[in-house]
Amino acid sequence: MKPQERLAGLIEPVVSGLGYELVSIEFDSHRRVLRVYIDNDAGITLDDCTRVSYQLSGVLDVEDPIPGRYQLEISSPGLDRPLSKLEHFERFKGSLARLQLIRPIDGRRNFKAYLAGVEGGKVLIEEGGETLQIPFESIEKARLAPEFGS
Repeated sequence: MKPQERLAGLIEPVVSGLGYELVSIEFDSHRRVLRVYIDNDAGITLDDCTRVSYQLSGVLDVEDPIPGRYQLEISSPGLDRPLSKLEHFERFKGSLARLQLIRPIDGRRNFKAYLAGVEGGKVLIEEGGETLQIPFESIEKARLAPEFGS
């Protein structure tokens, strides 16, 4: 089992058990920071982050999935929320997003395009009047790219 999968396996039940959605997990190995992004329909408050942090700290201390010291940060996903599950790409259909791929497709690793949904394990994006199909497993990072009106 990959370290990221082990972390998700420990964190997901705690977060969902408290009534939140686990949006994504990031570990910055240079700064030794574990970031856990949570969400729910009512939005996320500081109290929500504190509640999840308290519960997760206990589980992570016992299970010790990351050797050595690190800092735990709990956060809302924000306007540029990470997209880490196929459901996210479907839910935010019509939104502008930035995608970074593991390996280039047609010579490109980076895309900034509108999400057009999901079809058969592939993320559909619209760019320049064209719909492209990106295999979900090819996506290294994806985030919404907020648009601000003038």
